[in-house]
Amino acid sequence: MTADATEPIVGVPSPCVRNCCLDESDVCLGCFRHVDEIIHWGSATDEEKLEVLARCRVRYREQFQRRNKNAST
Repeated sequence: MTADATEPIVGVPSPCVRNCCLDESDVCLGCFRHVDEIIHWGSATDEEKLEVLARCRVRYREQFQRRNKNAST
C-alpha cells in the first residue's frame, strides 16, 4: 500500500484473496489462478496479468456452474 491513499495504483494488482488451496488441477480455489500463473505473476507484464485475470473469470464461472448443477441434482 502506498503512503498516500489518494495516490493511484500503478499496474495490475494481484487477485490473491489469501485463501490459498489448490484443487486437483492445481488451480487456487481463492483466486482461480493456476499454480504456474501464481509463480510467474511477479515477472508478468500488465498485459499478461490481464490475460491471467480473464482466464480466472472463466474458471470462476465454470466452477460456479458446476456447483449449481451439483446442487440441483
